[in-house]
Amino acid sequence: MIVVEAKPFAEIARLVSPYRNLLLVGCGACATVCFAGGQTQAESLGLALRLQRRVSGGTLRTASVTVTRQCDPAFLAPLGEAVAQAGAVVSLGCGVGVQQLADEFPEAWVIPAMNTRFAAGLTADGTWEERCALCGECILDLTAGICPLARCAKGLLNGPCGGTREDGKCEADAGRPCAWLMIYERLAARGRLDLMAVCREPKDWRGGRMGGRRRDGK
Repeated sequence: MIVVEAKPFAEIARLVSPYRNLLLVGCGACATVCFAGGQTQAESLGLALRLQRRVSGGTLRTASVTVTRQCDPAFLAPLGEAVAQAGAVVSLGCGVGVQQLADEFPEAWVIPAMNTRFAAGLTADGTWEERCALCGECILDLTAGICPLARCAKGLLNGPCGGTREDGKCEADAGRPCAWLMIYERLAARGRLDLMAVCREPKDWRGGRMGGRRRDGK
């Protein structure tokens, strides 16, 4: 899941300050699961923005709608009339959703209300931790399903750095378990410590986000 968090309200208020009629678009997928960008949050943000504008002596109209997924243009097409009537569109989706809205409605000014953080898994109620670095070259078969890029503070590919604390935590972050210790223990439990001896070649980052635009399909 893509983890997003709301931008500070003051920042959103500044971004929308030139406009008097806003369409707030929530996302029914990741942003809703994060309790950051669903319909409830879209309506609450609209109310807060209207109150803020009134206090400052201005007027603001808002409408809110939440689509199933902002990353899929099939769900955005029905918004055409509402977008045309709005002075600006405020996206409560991830950065992909913002761009999909801008692509679908090139005449509209799309404002991001969220900061997109990382790809994560749920580890406890309300707690999401990064689990994938989106590198484009998965090696989880060698590391017992634990990604050293996403979960090692140093992103090491070939074993621990030697700074693991006595309690098994990372020397760089006392709250983070050493990813390589977890890999070792899981490989040991599965009788595959031989994989610790496999030398992993330097990452080919051309498949990662620094290698330019990535795409799949036709």
